[in-house]
Amino acid sequence: MSGFFGVAGKDNINFELFFGTDYHSHLGTRRAGMAVYGENGFSKSLHNIENTAFRTKFEKDLPNLKGHLGIGCISDFEAQPILVRSHHGTFAVTTVSRINNAKEIVDEIIKSGTHFFEMRNGEVNPTELVIALINQKENFIEGIQYALERIDGSLSMLILTDKGIYAARDKLGRTPVVLGKKDDMRCAAFESFSFLNLGFQTDRELGPGEIVVFDNEKCHTLVQPGNKMKICTFLWVYYGYPSAVYEGVNVEEMRYECGRRLARRDDVKADVVAGIPDSGTPHAVGYANETGIPFSRPFIKYTPTWPRSFMPTIQEKRNLIAHMKLIPIHELIKDKSLLLIDDSIVRGTQLRETTEFLYESGAREVHIRPACPPLLYGCKYLNFSRSTSEMELIARVVISELEDGNVTPEILQEYTDPDSEKYANMVEGIRKKLNFTSLRFHRLDDMLASVGIDPDKLCTYCWNGKE
Repeated sequence: MSGFFGVAGKDNINFELFFGTDYHSHLGTRRAGMAVYGENGFSKSLHNIENTAFRTKFEKDLPNLKGHLGIGCISDFEAQPILVRSHHGTFAVTTVSRINNAKEIVDEIIKSGTHFFEMRNGEVNPTELVIALINQKENFIEGIQYALERIDGSLSMLILTDKGIYAARDKLGRTPVVLGKKDDMRCAAFESFSFLNLGFQTDRELGPGEIVVFDNEKCHTLVQPGNKMKICTFLWVYYGYPSAVYEGVNVEEMRYECGRRLARRDDVKADVVAGIPDSGTPHAVGYANETGIPFSRPFIKYTPTWPRSFMPTIQEKRNLIAHMKLIPIHELIKDKSLLLIDDSIVRGTQLRETTEFLYESGAREVHIRPACPPLLYGCKYLNFSRSTSEMELIARVVISELEDGNVTPEILQEYTDPDSEKYANMVEGIRKKLNFTSLRFHRLDDMLASVGIDPDKLCTYCWNGKE
């Protein structure tokens, strides 16, 4: 994932840009950057943040990043913002995107004589590809619209120019863009909370496919929003920071409701309810409040010297570090029947290891309650998982075993029905493989009801395969 922030002011905005961008650190762990425009023209700064925090790398750059317009980004993958000069003039772009047809677009554009820089993994930087699409058209508005339509996946972006900042939301609103304002300043961000402590108030959220341009005084809509929306439901379940709001629904409040609805279908007799930090905790609070089972913290995430940024790209080492971050409190575990809520089960590796060290610490039982349904399909629209294949998903592993490898799309759909025998067999297979005392997933209809907006506006592809 990635998160971005853009701000326009009457005077120097580097303070707001620095902290507004920093508030998106939970969305990216590898690359970060800022670009500004002021009386001395454009300037930018990019850093690798894999082993440190955003603030540590960029504090020394602030004196050289003075301007009245600026954009910033924190990313899990590509370096951005990218500063370019074309027939549109000089401008900088940052994106939150997933481009499934990148090779097709690259091959098509290269035929016109354009070249691309390759990243270390041999791929083209997605933001550079978006810039190339924008440059296919005669003006920014047509170029942005063309990029939004041409890309298979998702795309939201900020574009910094010498006249103002363009903001565009994905054509189906899969990722959010929210506008803020105060006195003589305006901003745009992925996360709505990112500007609250900077004195801004929320203006509004962009609609699907909406394009605006703003400076410090006004925000002008260039392209009206569309009617169809498919915002990612996982933003509430996992990605979003507790204080974030999407489509008028607060993340923390949704997670409380999610836990309450999960509890209403459950009858397990546990001694305590606990959440896997961090996103599992509010779900557990909601569950505990609904059932009256005491909430407890039998293990704590150790973060002083293990920031989220320090997460290797090699999955085995990521699992090890994730395990090392969780410190058990033996006095709260020994002889207890524990009910744990996590936001989801992807591969199951980390949760299995967590369960094992709870048993080793004396737990009598470990009941697992994921806050969302089984993940059966790899996400086509956001880079929410590092899984390179759907067959890394624990649910797909078990289904393949149950079906002797003969998993057709029609058979896979049968496993999405929580009332079917196949679904029950899959859940039991996952439980055995991960060594849980019991396992019950959240139902899709209950989870969507926890969000509280029209279900037709929510993307559920990773759970039921519906486009």
